[in-house]
Amino acid sequence: MERKAAKELLHIQTWLTRVDVIVERGKASYLADSLLQEAGDSLMMKLGEAANRLSKLGVLAPVGVEWALAIANRNFIIHQYDQINRELTWLTLSRDLVEWKASLSPQFVDAALAIDWETN
Repeated sequence: MERKAAKELLHIQTWLTRVDVIVERGKASYLADSLLQEAGDSLMMKLGEAANRLSKLGVLAPVGVEWALAIANRNFIIHQYDQINRELTWLTLSRDLVEWKASLSPQFVDAALAIDWETN
């Protein structure tokens, strides 16, 4: 695995762990807390950018992950921030990104091994 791709995948793994922290607080907390909402937005923007980079590197998304949707979501959050629907962002965080974590887990292992091999 190319080092750039491995690094992007490991970033995604870290960000998905942070998404878990938001989701663990629950929907009511998320909807009531603008800082949690901003944190979720930031994570989704980062995930979209990483998806864009992986796509350009030719890394195929596994079943349950769509790079194009993540990129479109990133662009929407950045450019139409005044039209964000918090019910939809909650669904993305609590449902879609949970699937990402499961689908990408084998690639996370490969990425960690690729980075480790380069440092040894």
